[in-house]
Amino acid sequence: MENDTKIQKKKILVVAMTGNTLLYLAGPTDVFFHANKYLQDYGIENGYEVFVVSPTFSKKIKTETGISIDCQYAAMDFNDEIDTIIIAGNDFTETGQSSFNDFYDWLSTRNKQNTRRIASICGGAFALAKTGKLEGRKATTHWYLAERMKKSYPNIKVNSNPFYINSDDGHIFTSAGVTTGIDLSIALVENDFGKDVAIKVARKLVFYLNRPGLQSQFGSLVSEYDSGHIAQKAQTWLNEHLHERLDVNQVADHMNMSPRNFTRVFTKQTGISPAKFIEKLRVEKARKYLENTDMPIERIAEECGLGGLVSMRRTFLRHLLTTPSDYRRAFQSAKYPDMNNLLETVDS
Repeated sequence: MENDTKIQKKKILVVAMTGNTLLYLAGPTDVFFHANKYLQDYGIENGYEVFVVSPTFSKKIKTETGISIDCQYAAMDFNDEIDTIIIAGNDFTETGQSSFNDFYDWLSTRNKQNTRRIASICGGAFALAKTGKLEGRKATTHWYLAERMKKSYPNIKVNSNPFYINSDDGHIFTSAGVTTGIDLSIALVENDFGKDVAIKVARKLVFYLNRPGLQSQFGSLVSEYDSGHIAQKAQTWLNEHLHERLDVNQVADHMNMSPRNFTRVFTKQTGISPAKFIEKLRVEKARKYLENTDMPIERIAEECGLGGLVSMRRTFLRHLLTTPSDYRRAFQSAKYPDMNNLLETVDS
C-alpha cells in the first residue's frame, strides 16, 4: 500500500496483538491524535498518520471488553517505508496459530532501511524477541512477564524496572505495562517535535511528561510458590514473626531442618538466601501498611522488623528504588490521603 497524501506524514502502525485491553491501542493513538492537533496550531501539517492494524488477514480483533475492532488493514498490507511500528500488547493467543505466521514473516523484514522505529508495549516485546529484534539488546516488558522473557530469551538484557527503554541506536523501543504505551508515545512525540508539543499532549491527557518512579514499585518482590514449596512453608510462619529478630536457626528449627541443610535447600530452590527472602517479606508487609493505613512510618518499620527510619529507607531504596514516604505518596489509598502532600499541592 502506498501513501498518496500530498504532505508526507509520519506513518504509525499500531498492531493490535491482544484482545485483553483496549488501552494498549487507545493510549498511543490518543497521544498521536492530540499531537496532530497541537502541531496544526503551530502551522505544521505533516504530523502523524496513524493506522490500527491487525496481525492477521482477517482484520478483526475480538476484545474481552465486549468491543470488536474491524481494522481497515492488516500489517502485511504495508510494504513501503514506515516511520514507526508499535506492537501493542500480547495475550499470547497467537502461540501455535498459523494465521500469525505471515505477520511474523513480515515483521522480520522490517529493518532500519524501511522502518525508522519499532516499538512494543507490554507483552508485545515477545513478538520482537521472536523475530530476533531484541537479540543482545536491553529491553523491558511488564514486570509480571519479565522472568518469562529471561527464561525464553536468555540473550536479551531484560530490565523490569523502567517504564520504557530506548536502544542505543534509537531503532528499537520497548515499554512495560499497559499505561506505559502512553509514556512511550509521548516520548516519541518529544523526540519528533520537541518538548513543548509533548508537554501539551501530556497536559491534555492529564499525564506525566516524565512519570516519576519505576515499574519495580508495582510488582511483588516475592514470587508465588506452590503450597508444598519450602519457601511457601517458611513464609506462612515468617509472616507472623516479621516484627521479631529472626535468623536462619529459628526458621530452620520451625522447618525441622538443620540450619546448614535448610540454607542449602532454600537457596537452591528459590535462587536467594533465607536472609534476603525475609528482607523482601518485610518490605512487602511495609508496602501494605503504607498503602492501606495512616500508621507513622517509624512504627511501620518496627512492625515489619526493618529497624528505624534510616534502615527502612535504605532497604526501600535497595529493593524499590524509592523512599517509604515517596512510595506512600504514590500508592496510598484515597481513604488515607497524605495531608502534607495535599497541602503542598494546594499551596502551589
